[in-house]
Amino acid sequence: MELVRQILSNPTVLSVWLFSVIISEFILIYDLTKNNPQIMKIMKLVWILTILYSGVAGLLIYQYSGRRQIPEDNLWRRGFRSVAHCYSGCGAGEIAGIFIAVGIFNLGNWPVAIITFVLAYVFGFALTIFPLMQDGESFSTAVKDALYSETASITVMEVVAIAVDLVLSGNSNIHHIKFWTSMIISLSLGLVAAYPVNVLLIHWGVKEGMHDPRHQSS
Repeated sequence: MELVRQILSNPTVLSVWLFSVIISEFILIYDLTKNNPQIMKIMKLVWILTILYSGVAGLLIYQYSGRRQIPEDNLWRRGFRSVAHCYSGCGAGEIAGIFIAVGIFNLGNWPVAIITFVLAYVFGFALTIFPLMQDGESFSTAVKDALYSETASITVMEVVAIAVDLVLSGNSNIHHIKFWTSMIISLSLGLVAAYPVNVLLIHWGVKEGMHDPRHQSS
């Protein structure tokens, strides 16, 4: 574990990561603009945020499941789109929580964990509730549907992400490189952990999964 923490404290590791994220975002935006302008706006945002959090891994998920050029749609691709949608909101909540709890109030690990956990739920549910309301659902119905379909995925994602972050980051703060590299790894592992949950929820009919990109229009 000490070796892992030393690697995470290396500025080269963070620099390589940031470079890969920038390149991956350029590739995504080019593809969305040139080859997939019909993708829904909400899903464009989802893919931008997914790559922001997970870099090349997020780009590969987009290539496999999010483009109109996929040869077919199936449960595995729907699972990736569903978990990416959940991930984009939860990740935004975690990052907002970190800036509020650490950047502004300089709180300790456990208060930070609680605040990020709560905001991940808020952002994650919001990213589901607002599109449902745009489709004509009332606020109360949209909230119920979001709670029913997203709670399990968000819970698994956040428990894993926050636990990993607490273990890896130790007592580091926002000024330490290890703070940010630990957050990157924890977010990505949260995505991995929640993926099978989303596949099962879709298989059981709890979630519909995001629409087939081949049939989307902006």
